[in-house]
Amino acid sequence: MATPASLEYAEEFVPEDDILRSARRRGIEVGAHPILPGCGAALCFLATAVNARSVVEVGTGCGVSGLWLLRGMRSDGTLTSVDVEREHQRMARQTFAEAGFSGSRIRLIGGLALDVLPRLADGGYDLVFCDAAKQEYIDYLTESVRLLRPGGVVAFRNAFCDDQVADPTRRDPDTVAMRELGKLVRNDERLRPLLLPLGDGLLAAVRLG
Repeated sequence: MATPASLEYAEEFVPEDDILRSARRRGIEVGAHPILPGCGAALCFLATAVNARSVVEVGTGCGVSGLWLLRGMRSDGTLTSVDVEREHQRMARQTFAEAGFSGSRIRLIGGLALDVLPRLADGGYDLVFCDAAKQEYIDYLTESVRLLRPGGVVAFRNAFCDDQVADPTRRDPDTVAMRELGKLVRNDERLRPLLLPLGDGLLAAVRLG
């Protein structure tokens, strides 16, 4: 079993550059809670592994996770990122521009995820990353399975829910929702699941054919 020192080492194994560090500082200032570097590196890895051209992100924040995704995607790929906070998306656009991503590579949509996701095309996406309201994650899963092509990947941040999911006595709504999400992903015959101990847990699954 990995020790805390090993987990910390894994988090910093692929370090952030100056652009990501600046985006992280902006995100912390406005309460956007950016992902940690290990989780970001995992997203970049997944985007590269599936040769992602079309990616959906639920929860733009200030662009940290989006930039990790863009760096793993194909050079002709498009990131569609959904968030209710327009100011966060403005800051994310700044992050992407600083990293050289703009124009047709970025599609930022302001609005509620459960209003936006049903309008996106069935089977049209290679990867879906969810980092928003935990109590909506099960609904995001339903939409993600529909959106993904066979071989595409869905990933959820905060799978450990502040280290509470593994404690059966914890029954707050967010923890219950994350625990139920894990069961659904693990038991869905359409999915091949994986739980990574990066950040506060990254739950991922491949959409089978």
